[in-house]
Amino acid sequence: MRYRLTFIAGLALGYVIGTRAGRERYEQLKKSARQFAQNPAVRNTAESAAQSGRDLAGKAYHAVSDKVGDKVPASVADRVRSLRDRGQNGEDDWGTTNT
Repeated sequence: MRYRLTFIAGLALGYVIGTRAGRERYEQLKKSARQFAQNPAVRNTAESAAQSGRDLAGKAYHAVSDKVGDKVPASVADRVRSLRDRGQNGEDDWGTTNT
């Protein structure tokens, strides 16, 4: 799915860059993209995907930490801990919330 979205985004970008339709078509595409991004269904889906990713990352962290145990250097463990704590404030780097 990620590759399909990347491909579609690349096609759209190529069209915008390569088009000779002029400024009007560019503004029309920009308006359509903005409307799509502001659609509540799209925003909810993006937040759900982000939340699922955070949940899976947490499960993976626990699975790996159980198997690795104390073999990880302290500097790496501290870095992982700080990154995990940073994500607990309710908002991630993308501006989505932990809802």
